[in-house]
Amino acid sequence: MKLAEALQERADLNRNIEQLKSRLNNNVLVQEGEAPAEEPEVLKQELDACVLRLSYLVSRINLTNSQIRIDSETLTELIAKKDALMMKIAAYKDIVNTACMTSYRARNTEIKIKSSITVKDWQAEIDAMAKELRLLDNKLQESNWKTDLIE
Repeated sequence: MKLAEALQERADLNRNIEQLKSRLNNNVLVQEGEAPAEEPEVLKQELDACVLRLSYLVSRINLTNSQIRIDSETLTELIAKKDALMMKIAAYKDIVNTACMTSYRARNTEIKIKSSITVKDWQAEIDAMAKELRLLDNKLQESNWKTDLIE
């Protein structure tokens, strides 16, 4: 199994687990004398099987990510770099959006609000980081399809 396939299955399992939890919640209480639409015990067994498979996949994915290297960095390090870059881009975008806000002044006597940063420079930095993020994500995606999951 390729790492990418394991990641897709992990995503599917997470969705299935959420759906099973919801279905269980919808079927654990019924009016006296009525039967649930689905058997809670059957749903519980499905949930248990999904959680067990998810646990296995997560451990294998983590092991693979920590051992496979691309350009002298592990996949884990690249993923951390990607997450940090996404966080930084989001923070910078919020700052630029705030700096771009202008306030309407009806009179010249009102307080004038102006940006304390150079929005153009910050935006250029955001654009450069976005490009770096795309390239990093491409590298990770390529690796995911080339790498066999360590089982």
